[in-house]
Amino acid sequence: MQLTRSGHGAETTTESQRANQVPGEPGIWVFIFGDLLLFAYLFLLYLHYRRHDPELFARWQRHLNTDLGVAYTLLLLTSSLFVVFALRLIRLGNNRTAARLVLGAMGCGVAFAGIKVLEYYTKVHAGITPATNDFYLFYYVLTGLHLVHVAIGIGVLSFMGWLARRAPDLSPLRLRLAEGCACFWHMVDLLWLVIFPLLYLVR
Repeated sequence: MQLTRSGHGAETTTESQRANQVPGEPGIWVFIFGDLLLFAYLFLLYLHYRRHDPELFARWQRHLNTDLGVAYTLLLLTSSLFVVFALRLIRLGNNRTAARLVLGAMGCGVAFAGIKVLEYYTKVHAGITPATNDFYLFYYVLTGLHLVHVAIGIGVLSFMGWLARRAPDLSPLRLRLAEGCACFWHMVDLLWLVIFPLLYLVR
């Protein structure tokens, strides 16, 4: 006795399988978890040094502009929201709107990087460098490494935009690559959501 399935049933099964799959290629997750482990080590190292000299860290932390930190956070949260909607539209085959949303996410990333570079310039001009003290050494290392990820992420988003313009004719591999691009950008956002309170807010 053989069981048969209708075309509609097969389509439903395929959609169910896709819903249960981890988005993106396995390789991107290896890279993401490796990156998260690196930053986790740096976060623990920061907390270790802070515990040994809390007064110095608290005093120099007050020199940071919290409002600027909030602006950075809003920019990255907005960009991640754009990426979420863009990926959904890529899956639905709406290439034009998806590409525009990816462009919006890239714009937020460029704004973040531009403001951060300007902030670095202002601090260095005022004589505040990584050599100033341990707090600013960690500040420049953590935010600088994150800024490198933002720059890479903007390039990743440009590739995602290229893929978006080809929807709905994306092969399964290219769709997974688009998902991997989105995952990478969300990781960049997640890292900042830890860096911001750690450097700007935790007393």
